[in-house]
Order: sequence, then C-alpha cells, then structure tokens
Amino acid sequence: MGQPVRDSWLLLIHQLPPKPAYLRVKIGRRLQDIGAVAIKNTVYILPKREETIEDFQWLLKEIQREGGEGVVCDAGLVEGLADADIIRLFNAQSDASYANLSRQARKLLNQMKAGPNAGKDTRRWEAESAKLRKNLQRIAEHDFFKVKGGHTARSILGDVDRRLAAVSEQEANTMTLKGTTESFAGRTWVTRANIFVDRMASAWLIKRFIDTSARFKFVDAETYRPRPNELRFDTYEGEFTHCGDQCTFEVLCDAFKLHEPALAQLAEIIHDIDLKDAKYAREEAAGIALVLRGIRATFRTDIERLGKAKEVFDTLYQELKPRAETKAHDPGDRKETGKPGKRR
Repeated sequence: MGQPVRDSWLLLIHQLPPKPAYLRVKIGRRLQDIGAVAIKNTVYILPKREETIEDFQWLLKEIQREGGEGVVCDAGLVEGLADADIIRLFNAQSDASYANLSRQARKLLNQMKAGPNAGKDTRRWEAESAKLRKNLQRIAEHDFFKVKGGHTARSILGDVDRRLAAVSEQEANTMTLKGTTESFAGRTWVTRANIFVDRMASAWLIKRFIDTSARFKFVDAETYRPRPNELRFDTYEGEFTHCGDQCTFEVLCDAFKLHEPALAQLAEIIHDIDLKDAKYAREEAAGIALVLRGIRATFRTDIERLGKAKEVFDTLYQELKPRAETKAHDPGDRKETGKPGKRR
C-alpha cells in the first residue's frame, strides 16, 4: 500500500450520458472494484494515495471515452463529513465484503465436513478455496483502514485450508491402503465410542475378513489424537469412513474388494439402517436395527456390544449366503443386472 500524500482525500465527480444503459452498471462495478465510496450520487471518494490517484485517473479516462464528463480533485475536508465519518463509510464497506466472503467460506467448510466423493468434491473445493483466497486479496487491497472483519475471514479460510489438507491426506492414505490385507495383521482399529449400526458392522467385517487379530479402541472423537499403528474407521478424518453416499461398511468392502454376494446384500442392509435413505429398501433393515438398538441399550461397554453384535452379523451372514448365491446364479437376475452378485 502506498504512502498517503499531502491532502487526506481524493474525489471523483462525474456525469454519465443517458445511453448506453449498461454504462452506469459498468462504471458502478469499476468504482466498486477500486474500493471507492459514494458520498453523493455522482461523487466518490478514496483516501489519497499513490495507487488511488492512478485508479481514479484511469477511470476518469474511461468515463470520458464513453462520452461522460468528470474531474478528479484533492480534498483536505469534505463538506458535511468529518474524517471519522468517511472512515466509517469505508470500514462498513470492507466489513460487508468480508462478511459475504466469510459466509461463502463457512458454507464451503460445512460441505467439507460431510466428506468428499471419490476426489471429485476435493478438486471442486480446492478451486473454490483458491477463488475465495483471490477475493480475499482483492478486498484486502481496498481495506484502507484494516477492519476486524478481515481477521475473521482469514481465520475461516485458514480452517478451510487445514481441512483440505486433512481430506487430501485421508484420500492419499486410503488409496495407499486399498486392495491389500497383508499389512493389516494385528493393527489397532479406532472408532467413536457408544458404537451402533455402521461401527458394529464395520468392526465385524474388519475382524472376520480384513484383520483377524484386530484390536479395537473406542474413543471420544473430540479429544482423541491418532497414534502410530492405529487405523480410524467411521470417524471424522479416519482412513476409512463415509465417502459420498457410502457408509463405512461399504467403503471397507470397496477398499478391500470384498464383493461376494452375501456381503453385498449385508452392505445394503447396513446402508439403509445407517443412512436412513431407503436406497435399497431392504425389508430386513427395520428388524436388524431393532436388535442392534437392544444390544446398545442392554450392554454397558462397547466391547460387550461388539461381542453380541458379532453373533448377529455371523448369523445374518450365514442366512444371506445361500440366498445371495442363488440370486447371483439366477438367469433372470443376471439378465437384469448384467453382473451376478454385484451391488448397484
């Protein structure tokens, strides 16, 4: 920012021709872009600094080129307004711009909390974050008196950047882990305490199909800090958690290529209970949900709940297995889906 020179203020007094109609909009946007404030209908003011002199001079030439008239002049005093009054006008304009940017940044942050969809959302979020950063720089250039709203906007964008970094790291970790089970022997798998549907089912899936010697740890998500050799599931920023419209159980099945027909059907049941969107309309969902609620209410610790839930899922898996295999080999079903036993 250039240093103030001599007088305090710089005025642009101008008059535009009645046509073309778009000219008023065009000049109005240019005045907004350079941070000028209106003190009368056709009188705009800027603090007198080297760069603002240039801004007004270029705009005046544009007005004259379009058939308008105007003059740029110095003003040590502005009639009817004290310096403090003028500064308040500039600060109100800056605060409004920062508040609008902060709203956009919070909206982006809330979208990010819902979790990315296979990298597509992440790329969009990165583009939106870059756009917000560019807008912040533009607003800051014309925040002549450094209002507090700028600190708030920068703080929220800092949260956006940190969350983007965490999401990118999570995606990289998940891609590294996909498709293998050899490196998962004896790991500690961490999830949120007071387990229910998705966490119960995911823990059963891990223990039975991914890491037979898995240990489980149930934590307060607000205070937990990751430790070496721990893997998080169904928890925010976990290595395996909700992704797009998939619950954690589905994410684990995809990550480790566990697509046998019985597991595919079980994944649909867990999805319908956990996400409550009736995507697969599984008739078993209501009954299984009732049983799992009973387990959670009856047993005090998550280890006890997991033990009882294991019995439920073992039994359900064995019940689904012959039905799923029959359906997978049914010619009518094959004709309809084109891929026996494949979900979706």
